[in-house]
Amino acid sequence: MVKLFHLAVLYKHPSKAVCLCATSDLTSFGYFQRKSVEEFMNFTSQILVERSQPSTRTSVKEQAYMCHIYVRGDNLAGALISDHEYPHRVAHTLLNKVLEDFCSKIPSTAWSGEPNSVAFIGVEKYLLDYQDPRSADSLTRIQDELAETQIILHNTLESVLQRGEKLDDLVVKSEQLSFQSKTFYKTARKTNACCTIL
Repeated sequence: MVKLFHLAVLYKHPSKAVCLCATSDLTSFGYFQRKSVEEFMNFTSQILVERSQPSTRTSVKEQAYMCHIYVRGDNLAGALISDHEYPHRVAHTLLNKVLEDFCSKIPSTAWSGEPNSVAFIGVEKYLLDYQDPRSADSLTRIQDELAETQIILHNTLESVLQRGEKLDDLVVKSEQLSFQSKTFYKTARKTNACCTIL
């Protein structure tokens, strides 16, 4: 199951990264584990942003999680922690949208403040809206719909082939078809059999 756990907006100072705002969805963890897990996710986000160069996007595997980092040229950064199944392209699209929205609503003078000093409500909404990448991202939705169409088409072709095999039995048993029609059907069937892709 695809899952987003943590989303944070950080500012990369020359010596360290400071978390401006963050939110987490830790309902899949035990109640007594949640505080430790949240601290670990904040710490990991901070370390990865500190180690990343400006104007870079990175995805790092850490145990059962993927940490997606985007540091903009102005040192504003986003960190997203997900499971391995979450699409990387959608994760980085989300980071881009969060940072653009943050930048438009929070003045740059507030970026260099104290940890967790910025009240940006949008971060919770983004984490919630992007839990299902298919509904949040139109390209993912189109790819999934194409895959479903291919499955339906394949199943339809299989049912036609099964029906065709039954048609063979009906032709042989038919009393209404002449010997010449039955021979023509068998010849056409053999000729078409060599052209079958499936």
